[in-house]
Amino acid sequence: MGTLVVIGLLGGLITGISPCILPMLPAVFFAGGVQGARDRATPGGRRSWRPYLVIAGLVLSFSVFTLLGSLLLTALGLPQDLLRWAGIVLLVLLGVGMIVPRFEMILERPFQRVAAFGASRGAARQDRGAFALGLGLGVLYVPCAGPVLAAITVAGATGRIGAGTVALTVSFAVGAAVPLLLFALAGRRLAERVQAFQRHTKAIRTGGGIAVILLAIALAFNVPAAIQRMLPDYTGVLQQRIDSSETVREALDLGGLVTDENRELSNCTNGAPVLEDCGTAPEIRGIKTWLNTPDGAALRLQALRGEVVLVDFWTYSCINCQRSVPHINAWHDRYADVGKGFEVIGVHTPEFAFERETRNVIAGAEDLGVTYPIAQDNSYATWTAYRNRYWPAQYLIDADGTVRHIRLGEGGYENTEKLIRELLADADPGVDLPRATTVQDATPRDRITPETYFSIKRVLNYAGEPRYAAGRREFTLAAEQQPDTFSLGGTWEVDFQGAKAVSDDARVRLAYRATDVFVVLGGEGTVTATVATDGEERTRDIDVSGNPRLYPVLQGEAPTRGRVELEVPDGVQVYTMTFG
Repeated sequence: MGTLVVIGLLGGLITGISPCILPMLPAVFFAGGVQGARDRATPGGRRSWRPYLVIAGLVLSFSVFTLLGSLLLTALGLPQDLLRWAGIVLLVLLGVGMIVPRFEMILERPFQRVAAFGASRGAARQDRGAFALGLGLGVLYVPCAGPVLAAITVAGATGRIGAGTVALTVSFAVGAAVPLLLFALAGRRLAERVQAFQRHTKAIRTGGGIAVILLAIALAFNVPAAIQRMLPDYTGVLQQRIDSSETVREALDLGGLVTDENRELSNCTNGAPVLEDCGTAPEIRGIKTWLNTPDGAALRLQALRGEVVLVDFWTYSCINCQRSVPHINAWHDRYADVGKGFEVIGVHTPEFAFERETRNVIAGAEDLGVTYPIAQDNSYATWTAYRNRYWPAQYLIDADGTVRHIRLGEGGYENTEKLIRELLADADPGVDLPRATTVQDATPRDRITPETYFSIKRVLNYAGEPRYAAGRREFTLAAEQQPDTFSLGGTWEVDFQGAKAVSDDARVRLAYRATDVFVVLGGEGTVTATVATDGEERTRDIDVSGNPRLYPVLQGEAPTRGRVELEVPDGVQVYTMTFG
């Protein structure tokens, strides 16, 4: 419990200083801080509780509605965005109330006891509507995504709410609210020290009301989200450290990711040579779009009882997935109509934003020859239900609906097929099994350069100048590129998706060890790739157009060591480089 509280506070504090907090600042500063300033004309007057009441309302409503809002709306058959619009309406009413005091008196009546607690009569007048304002802000507060918030959201959406989840949620809300409280207190102190604020209290109230109304309108049209996308995420490195901590992951599993439904998956050993008993397979869920099914109909594991099922987590631009798909295609073609039946469900969980687009998934599936059903898991609901963390990952399910084998990552195809055949024979003892498939295993056997990400959240092997951080900046290529590292040259704009060239002299330099080199590119233009090995240089042009996808840079016959340099034109984005 104590660990969860610490993790929640840390995650909340990081969120509280991130760009996603910026839309709240004007309303908190003026309506929560400046309006709560002590009137110097009233000697001995006690300070207003307004900043604390606003933040208390925010913490309470965020905690309650994050955990229970979705369940409550579902139970009542109401739209999932009802709370959001109710919060927007409440902010508008409160903003109008700050401009028109008589209207505010009506709004604040349900909260008079809260406002009057511990405050003088004069201070209580200043606190009108403060708690209600906090409630409205809490409903509309959308923190930046991260592992802590993911654990909270999953727990709330599935109804798995225990003491640990509540502690995690409240500590996260408190951590995120601390910077807001400090900002509100700073506004109050500034208003008390600057005489101009004292002379224009009515104008300050009106300005605060306008700020609240403008925030409500901006939220209604998703303006803050668009602004945040244009800002560098200066907390990305801190968030990455939280995300990559095994201690945090284990604690967050206890905070809601491990459920009674998926708990027994831990019984499976990755790539075990024999069948194991890993509990009933979690249901496929949260899927709004199905591909390769009759009329886009959804599939349910419950309805597939009697058949052997393979659930494969993949994404179309991942080279590791691309190497595994031919095996899965072959199994689907070979065994679909054998015995009681064999079904493959490809759960497409996106790694990059462009992989969320259905048209891109359709094109990627066609390029790879995928004809089995695809569940587009943009909400990560099924990914989370399986506690999955890998692309690709296969979960083999027997005719009774029990997970019998898990394979995380590439390889092991011969063993997986052997286990598929065993389960088909178990489901129908008299089955006449066809010959096993003979797809060549292209999993790299020699030690090769690991997949290289250009996302600020996942970059691991950058070795250049200056520090790799979100935003637009000038980079300098490394004079001597160390093995398995990369550097940039020219002007680049880096974000959570990758690196986008914003100058004509943009370069990528990478020292590799592999037989094949690939790069995921997006945008329009011609990338010139130069591969230098053993004193020999080879150059090729890569025409980039259409949806972001995988392009070959080097396709060799044997492993080599060398250096790849990409000349990237203005506007082309580099997402990742993979090796085989």
